[in-house]
Amino acid sequence: MDGEKPGKLRDLFLRGSENDRIMTEMEDFSDAALVVVGHGSTVNADSGKPARQHAEEIRRRGIFAEVRECFWKQDPPIREVMASLRERRIFVAPLFISEGYFSEQVVPRELGLSDGSPGPFARTREIEGRMIYYTSPVGTHPAMTRVLLARAAEIVRQFPFPRAPRPADTSLFIAGHGTENNASSRRAIEHQAEEIRRMNLYADVHAVFMEEEPRISDSHALAGTRHMIVVPFFISDGLHSQEDIPVLLGEAESVVKARLQAGQPPWRNPAEKKGKLIWYTPSIGSERQIADIILERVREAVAGGEAPCGAGSA
Repeated sequence: MDGEKPGKLRDLFLRGSENDRIMTEMEDFSDAALVVVGHGSTVNADSGKPARQHAEEIRRRGIFAEVRECFWKQDPPIREVMASLRERRIFVAPLFISEGYFSEQVVPRELGLSDGSPGPFARTREIEGRMIYYTSPVGTHPAMTRVLLARAAEIVRQFPFPRAPRPADTSLFIAGHGTENNASSRRAIEHQAEEIRRMNLYADVHAVFMEEEPRISDSHALAGTRHMIVVPFFISDGLHSQEDIPVLLGEAESVVKARLQAGQPPWRNPAEKKGKLIWYTPSIGSERQIADIILERVREAVAGGEAPCGAGSA
């Protein structure tokens, strides 16, 4: 959207899971701020990379008066960034996979939209003379199906050795965290698996989890083909996607740690484990399309509605 008048969202093309959508002429955002909120990490500074990446891309487009990123677990913190803003309209986009504990309780509490207890809250509220618009999480948007498919296709194109298998001869796995404390944690992953399964692109499609059944470690037995692609449905390449999941897929923990210490990827693509040839992708959070999804969430907030997301959470 280079060369556009600042403050306009125009002709933003998004391919949703069911229908193509076009964001055409919208109101002026040159007087508004956008805040991209990530989880962050106290032990892994790279956890904040996706939030910084997408905030920078949207800054480059010149749509908002100001675009900032902030985090729950690292600097700059949510409250500090919000206090520094002077715009009368502030759009806050949670860069989370699901409508779970952090996106629906922790962040709304930090914004002053709720007391942090479970249950519905007002996503649009005037606070101290400023109108706060809190969007739905990025990870539940229908276009995330396309993000997942792009990740899966790219890893095979990048590492075709010995030759790239056809999707019809490949089992696709979407790996999530899962937790018995919050049913929403798995729902978005299951929804994405269902959506892709309906497309009949892959031989079989499975949602697998770190802390719930079916487990990531069961993937080899679940796969109906020799070829497997595993996509971690996480925003950042942190502890889970860089260390835990490669070990659960069969790589030795010592090997994973040695590779990371040497600045190498934790997984060699493709790797043969338990009779399967496995391609393992980076997490989905750095996919370039996510900047467009953040803007689509802003559009929904202005319109007072939300795009359908099927299961709608995780």
